[in-house]
Amino acid sequence: MAEFQREGSDWFCNAGLPSDITVFVEGVNFHLHKFPLVSRCGKLDKEFEASQDINKESSTMLLEGFPGGPDTFLIAAKFCYGLRIDLTPRNIMIIYCAADYLEMTDQYGSDNLLSWSDSFFHKNILRNWKDCIVTLQSAEPVIPLAEKLQLIDKCLNAVSTMVCTDPSLFGWPMMMYGSLQSPGGSILWNGINTGARIRSAESDWWYEDISYLCIDLFEKLIKTMQARGIRPENIAGAIMYYTRKFLPGLGRWQGGHVGKTRTVASFSLTPVTVDQKVLLETIAKLLPEKKSKSYCRFLLGILRTALILDVSEECKDYLEKRVGMQLDLATLDGLLIPTYSDSDTLYDTDCVQRIIQHFVSTEPKVPAFSPCSPDIETSLSSESLRKVAKLVDGYVAEVASDVNLKPDKIRALVEALPEDCRPFHDGLYRALDIYFKDHPWLSDKEKEQLCNMIDYQRLSIDACTHASQNERLPLRVVLQVLFFEQMHLRTAIAGCLHVDDPENGPTNLDTAQNALVGQIIQRDGWVSVVRENHGLKGDMDRMRCRVQELEEEFSKIKQKMRKVSKSHSSLSSPRLVAWRIGCKLLPRSSNAQRDVVEVAEPSPRASVDQPNTSRSLRHRKSLSLFQ
Repeated sequence: MAEFQREGSDWFCNAGLPSDITVFVEGVNFHLHKFPLVSRCGKLDKEFEASQDINKESSTMLLEGFPGGPDTFLIAAKFCYGLRIDLTPRNIMIIYCAADYLEMTDQYGSDNLLSWSDSFFHKNILRNWKDCIVTLQSAEPVIPLAEKLQLIDKCLNAVSTMVCTDPSLFGWPMMMYGSLQSPGGSILWNGINTGARIRSAESDWWYEDISYLCIDLFEKLIKTMQARGIRPENIAGAIMYYTRKFLPGLGRWQGGHVGKTRTVASFSLTPVTVDQKVLLETIAKLLPEKKSKSYCRFLLGILRTALILDVSEECKDYLEKRVGMQLDLATLDGLLIPTYSDSDTLYDTDCVQRIIQHFVSTEPKVPAFSPCSPDIETSLSSESLRKVAKLVDGYVAEVASDVNLKPDKIRALVEALPEDCRPFHDGLYRALDIYFKDHPWLSDKEKEQLCNMIDYQRLSIDACTHASQNERLPLRVVLQVLFFEQMHLRTAIAGCLHVDDPENGPTNLDTAQNALVGQIIQRDGWVSVVRENHGLKGDMDRMRCRVQELEEEFSKIKQKMRKVSKSHSSLSSPRLVAWRIGCKLLPRSSNAQRDVVEVAEPSPRASVDQPNTSRSLRHRKSLSLFQ
């Protein structure tokens, strides 16, 4: 029996006869015999007949682009010599392509290698999930030729069919589908159902298996599944699982949701090597146009990664458009995309602005993964606009602390949405207040231009109160806030009086209008109370200052009077004291012994002739008045 031996880069067949043909395959020389080869290989037979050295004892032949290289040719040569070869899921695709390349058809012998490979492929590979996956992974070196022979399409169709089927019906899977355990402890083995049950009937059991495929085959498999009508949420789940496996950084932006870890139990496969940039550009084309919260988080994650890897502009634009289609399901932390370019700003506000513009200009209807979910909007409704407006206000408040952020960027973000999408402007006011606080060098003109985006009639009571006392706002803006508050109050009072008067208007007003009027009255009533309290506080401050001034004046007068009493402590000079305090001296009597001081009165006094004792007593009383 013939045996093959290798010596360096040469293979020899010890069949008892000298070699008469040498075949060169990728630098390896096979010293063989013509008859076994030409009797089985149509290609070698035709080339040998067409060659000019038929009658030579030894001839050479070069096989360029041989599928599988020297190792596969060695298997084909052994088959030609009648030696036993084994077909397995790992080599069937390459051997099939090699047999087709060598034209090893039944014309050159019954049960030739090509017919044998075809039979093994259809009877064994296409009926088993595990074998299909292994065959597809091992087909990477010969994908073009395998596609020409429709081997790839047949495997992909078989996999797509089995995805929709109970895995226990087509053999032991690659990752055991989780825990298989029957009440008696028996398990599924070699395709025989021994009573074991899958613990949970999950639709994602095949995600890990197909993640072992290269990106080209994975792309073809996803397109095949889409053509066969597999549910979009399952396809999206497979894409997300595959992407997270080869882009581990996505887990940081997915809130810890990175999929379940699968265990390869039946056999192991070497993970494929994937170019991350090529992966992202390919995945972007496969993403289904559906909506869900987890899917939106995933899109934002791969967009962030795409900016890091600097993928093509076409891919970036497509991802931004896909995020914009479901921006109402996004979260604030997902939108905080750092700047990976040479820009001075911390966050990529231009990217977020483009996403907002895509959201506004999106088609009116975007299908959702779960139509029965009440929290997912399928059209550009007012509710979704309000959600996005609230999200944008929060985003502006987060990026406002960046000292390098220009006012034009803030305006562009805010004005990217329609004006009537915000029922209240509290969030916008809060964002601008933070921006003014962290940018104190802004001029009043720049602040007024930003404040013009605020509709002061849509500020709540708390925001109005804060704005009326905010020193960071320009004076003109504060006056506008107070003016609109006054208009609110007048409108509310007029509406209340109109409702109470049955002659001036209908009495059967709608309940919603009454509730709105009540809210306005309550809101503006509290505004008036707050303003009145501020006015009373100012009046009390002014009164306190006036009282203090009066106390100081009284203290000065008291000090002066003390100086006067000390300098004129003697009672012998009452005239000087009376002159200082504005009193009038009475005329001196001829028989008087002392000067008598008395306050002048409008009527003439009749008691000037009283006895001296009375004048002395009156003089002492008048002096005691100043002591």
